[in-house]
Amino acid sequence: MTRRWIRLLVAALIFGTALLIGVISIASNRDVENKAFTKESYLDMKHALLQMKNENLELKVQIDKQKEQFSPEINLDTSITSDQIKPCAKDDSILFKRCETIHVAIVCAGYDATRAVSTLIKSLLFYRKNPIHLHFVADSIAHKILNTLFHSWDIPHVNFSFYSADNLTSDVAWIPNKHYSGVYGLLKLTLPKALPQSVEKVIVFDCDVTFSADVADLWSVFSLFSANQAIGLVENQSDWYLGKLWKNYEPWPALGRGFNTGVIAMDLKKLRSLNWSQLWLLTAEKDLVSHYFTSLADQDVFNAVLFQEPYLVYRLPCQYNVQLSDNTRSESCYSEVADLKVIHWNSPRKLKVKNKHSDFFRNLYYTFVGFDGNFLRRQLFHCNDSGMSQSPIDDLPVEDDACYELHKARDAKYRTHLFYLTYDAGKIDEHDITWVAQLSLDRLQMIEPLCRLWEGPISLALYLSDMEADQFHSFVMDSHFLSSRTNIGYHVVYKQGSLYPINLLRNVALEQVSTPFVFLSDIDFLPMPNLYSTLKKAVQSLKLANENKALVVPAFESQRYQTKVPRSKAEVIAALDMGDLLTFRYHDWALGHAATNFPMWRTATIPYKIKWEPNFEPYIVVRRDVTRYDPRFLGFGWNKVSHSMELHAQRYEFQVLPNAFIIHLPHSPSVDISKYRSSAQYRKCSEALKSEFIRDLKKRYDS
Repeated sequence: MTRRWIRLLVAALIFGTALLIGVISIASNRDVENKAFTKESYLDMKHALLQMKNENLELKVQIDKQKEQFSPEINLDTSITSDQIKPCAKDDSILFKRCETIHVAIVCAGYDATRAVSTLIKSLLFYRKNPIHLHFVADSIAHKILNTLFHSWDIPHVNFSFYSADNLTSDVAWIPNKHYSGVYGLLKLTLPKALPQSVEKVIVFDCDVTFSADVADLWSVFSLFSANQAIGLVENQSDWYLGKLWKNYEPWPALGRGFNTGVIAMDLKKLRSLNWSQLWLLTAEKDLVSHYFTSLADQDVFNAVLFQEPYLVYRLPCQYNVQLSDNTRSESCYSEVADLKVIHWNSPRKLKVKNKHSDFFRNLYYTFVGFDGNFLRRQLFHCNDSGMSQSPIDDLPVEDDACYELHKARDAKYRTHLFYLTYDAGKIDEHDITWVAQLSLDRLQMIEPLCRLWEGPISLALYLSDMEADQFHSFVMDSHFLSSRTNIGYHVVYKQGSLYPINLLRNVALEQVSTPFVFLSDIDFLPMPNLYSTLKKAVQSLKLANENKALVVPAFESQRYQTKVPRSKAEVIAALDMGDLLTFRYHDWALGHAATNFPMWRTATIPYKIKWEPNFEPYIVVRRDVTRYDPRFLGFGWNKVSHSMELHAQRYEFQVLPNAFIIHLPHSPSVDISKYRSSAQYRKCSEALKSEFIRDLKKRYDS
């Protein structure tokens, strides 16, 4: 009876929707005979459709409530023990609430771990059908990176919280640990204390796991815990705790093979009631007397606790933690792909581990490495939709707008992964300078030549797809020079849309600088020898720290693909006289650098002031707190000019350095400049943005 009632309600909803669309269609057809279709009629129809969509969602919520009200309750037999369940059981018919939030905790520390977490989260969200709340116990580095990543990712029904790892390390730092994870490998022991009391259950994962099923399957296992069971674990799939792997080593106490803690289902409420913090601490103190240190970090302590308190553990089916260690026995856990739930790369060699099916597992992992994370922004299910924000109709770009593509890209939120590789700025002094630039995949080959001539810090924003980001990682790791250079901050902004967000990229690179001064340049320039030290001296002598000054570095170009950078100003002048060098963009856009006054530069021996001119787009040294680039400019046209114009409005003084220069490397035209040259509409939209920017500038600076 109940199902029949629901079917009737759904049928009525579908019929009503079809009828409303039919009425709108008939009315529109009649109206067309008497009136042309206008932007106003388009917006009216769009508003009506949006209103209808909201009404449908409300009806859907009501139907779901009726389903929950009339669905018969299924009582799970709590007397069933984990021993009665087959290790690789395929029956996942355990019930859980449809829109219940699943809590996931991850300990993450350092730059490299954030890349692993990004891939882990992509695999988790690919399969999930429930809201997720991510709890990160993170050091300051991972906190900054992941906070930016998830705010810019903007995934529906995903919340996240951070807990300072540095505030928790004192609880575990006293434990000697020989595992490569260091002190952070012990922090899972602190989760019942670290997470809020309101979080009563959590699934804990190591950074090196990959999902191949819905995490809700694992979440539903909590309903099978007995009254005493509080920790769900998969048995260790090696002989480590049996003492058979190596001679002369004494493993920590464990039940049988012991348990692997790469995946843990934690009933936090029960653990808190048992005074978990005191329980594991006393156990660790007792066993350290005879073992002196942990070899497997928190895993040794968990096993020691469960050895003396075996009633606490619930044995998870083995497919929830298929362990790919060097001595794994995980092959007995699965017979086909459908058996797999969570894959755990728990060997120190990670993806380089060798076992029977390692190639298959690597392919699965790399599928998610290259998977476009922007697809996860799509809302594939609805939970509490009434509370979700919706953009007002007036704020939405109108698709028949001639500049729709530009406006859409300008308002987009770009997923951003800061410090994609390990970064260490080194010792920074009060006059230090960072080279700031942006690039895409086709300019990667220009990074190494730049780095060989500029020894100071560099901040680069790279516009890449997920797959290209992995190619970039391999590119750097395959270069002995680049892989050993740690004072380069690489910040990946993930591709979306067809336009290149050049000024947004510049701002991303600029905002991550840690030196007091920046050299705002481009990736396709090479500095003269010792430019880094030359600019540091100029910053000091010209008192840049206390005045609104922009130091202009003259730019030159060669038409030859194999060009040696001149070693001195005298060589530049000789090359200019021979025609081997030209002032930058001399043939294409001389106005862009004419204000530099190159004739004066040839004979100048001290810095000289110049007058700002319209269309001026110099490469400059300024303070780190310089005004940011205007992100509305995308692709080609007015992106640098708008910045120098704003500096002029702020009454910056432009001074040209007489003994400094950069050389532009020739390359094929970018897609955006080709689009600018070939499309009259593109140029028209660019001019409209220019006019809009100038109006805004006049309002801000009353000039």
